[in-house]
Amino acid sequence: MQPGVISLVVVSDVVCPWCYIGQRELQKAIKDVEDLGLNIKVEHRPFLLNPSMQEDEAMDKATFYLQKFGEEKLKVIKEMVGSRAKDVGVEIYFEGWNCQTIRAHRLLRKAYVKGGQELQEKFLDALYYAYFTEGKNVADIDFLAELADTAGVLTKDQVVDFLKSDEYRAEVEQMANEARKKGITGVPFTVINGRWAVSGGQTSDVYTQIFRKLAGKGPLHTIPAAPSCDDSAGCPIARAAAAAAAAKS
Repeated sequence: MQPGVISLVVVSDVVCPWCYIGQRELQKAIKDVEDLGLNIKVEHRPFLLNPSMQEDEAMDKATFYLQKFGEEKLKVIKEMVGSRAKDVGVEIYFEGWNCQTIRAHRLLRKAYVKGGQELQEKFLDALYYAYFTEGKNVADIDFLAELADTAGVLTKDQVVDFLKSDEYRAEVEQMANEARKKGITGVPFTVINGRWAVSGGQTSDVYTQIFRKLAGKGPLHTIPAAPSCDDSAGCPIARAAAAAAAAKS
């Protein structure tokens, strides 16, 4: 690794609210350390929180969450997510469609190969906004074609042809499986310089501390636990929220 270069691999899924929040926190941290002269490279890799769903399957989000968590726990989760979302300037709603995300991940991979970090994050931000703020079905081919065309990944016709093919399917599946083999069970999960890892939707302050430490400009305090999404119980499963709900009962 070259001096001043920090490489981040962020494992995440488009339907994870803590991934959306964590993405905004990370973006803020990168801006906050611009004075350090670091070259922070970010690559997003896939995690499938709904691996058993079919690619064309979509389920009403509100119904899905209510069945998974029950009314009391869901209320706590909504409060936690809503508070953090407000802090980072995004709107997260629990209406719309829950779906399988392999198509979105294949296009994210295409974006990274074609345009690197800049294009991949532009498309990822659009996916997050569409899913969490607009309630869109991010497995729908026609919608993905529109979104990817607007972001500059591919034209609409090219997206349709791409998704009907198997391009990047094996690579995305291999990356998702590799994450699980390495013990990643919840997202977001960030690997730093291939040596250290940070799990959960951390605040920008945590990332800023890490960057300053790596630049030799400050100490690194104990990294706190942070909420994440785990496919064993659906998303969003916030362990802290689950504990809070249990404490109220």
